[in-house]
Amino acid sequence: MIRLTFVLRRRPEMSSSEFRGYLSNTHGPLVMAYSAILKMRKYVQNYTIEDTLTEDLRSSRGALPAWEGVEEMWWDSRQDILDGLESPEGREAVGLIVEDEKRFVDLGRSAGWYGYEIPQINPVPENIVATEKSPLIKIYYVLHNLPGQSMEEAQFYWRVSHGPKVRMYAHAHRPLRYIQVHRLHDELNRRFAELRGIEAATYYGHTELWFDRVDLAAGFATPEGVKSMEVFMEDEKNFIDLPRSAIWAAKEQVFIDKLGG
Repeated sequence: MIRLTFVLRRRPEMSSSEFRGYLSNTHGPLVMAYSAILKMRKYVQNYTIEDTLTEDLRSSRGALPAWEGVEEMWWDSRQDILDGLESPEGREAVGLIVEDEKRFVDLGRSAGWYGYEIPQINPVPENIVATEKSPLIKIYYVLHNLPGQSMEEAQFYWRVSHGPKVRMYAHAHRPLRYIQVHRLHDELNRRFAELRGIEAATYYGHTELWFDRVDLAAGFATPEGVKSMEVFMEDEKNFIDLPRSAIWAAKEQVFIDKLGG
């Protein structure tokens, strides 16, 4: 399974509400209409929660402002991605999608990458979704490696050292699900960026954590929850360039899900 993460900045002339409305009501249905041609198995949009939680997450780390939206797309294999991109119908579909992106996305300041999932806390079935009306939230954390640290080194530390620390304190901070998504080393990333004129540096991956918002607040209010946060934030300094990374709270809208679970 391969997935695409596309973090979005809105065009400067659009308000946040206009951007979100276009992403959800116009662009989402367009992508959904071509999903079969592009062999897409799943398509999810994420909308940033603009409140104190997002600001607290950002300010605690000195991170960048939150991205304003995220598109996520899944495929069964790399070959399925290529088959979709390289068929005549697929090329036409991608052209129409990119032209629509230009109407509401500041593509030069956005970023996208293909990656693979490493589940850390993953209940079965995988049906946890932070919908608009649910009490659940999704924490999104996109990561840059430290100066002098390779992407491979950062990904290795994240996988074998930081992930186990988060699992060790799961009983204290109460995540419902925790997924690491590691960027693939693949020329597909270059093709995606060139097609859109993307200039932003690409992250080496991102973290996704789902919580019940009430449980999140209660968990981190306990002594062990406070300790776990101190452990996490100190450890993040070993593999994350915090001023070039971003973290925020989001809600999800699922347009397509043919993966089951």
